[in-house]
Amino acid sequence: MIICMIVIASFVVFAVVQTKTASAHQQEELKGAPIARTNGRPVTPAGQGPGPKGTVHKTLDEVSETFTSPFAGVVSGSHSEWTTEGVKLILALLVYGFGLGYLARILRVRV
Repeated sequence: MIICMIVIASFVVFAVVQTKTASAHQQEELKGAPIARTNGRPVTPAGQGPGPKGTVHKTLDEVSETFTSPFAGVVSGSHSEWTTEGVKLILALLVYGFGLGYLARILRVRV
């Protein structure tokens, strides 16, 4: 359950950061300012994006990445960050939540 909570918390933080960045991006588009792009993705102007990651945020991302790294190959072809993070979240919840929970129940019954 702890693994699932870590992965969910990391996704929630990702979603919050993405929505804040999207808001700044939309405001720039409404102003009519040209949007700089890198690798086809819009770049947020300096000072408007999320600041550097805090220690808790950084640690949460690192731990979550450790648990979701086995699923990186499944989403390696996707260019959407939302798809990548969403699929990794779903797979982590299935494997760690359902799979390990099921295995624990089976082992408890047999012992």
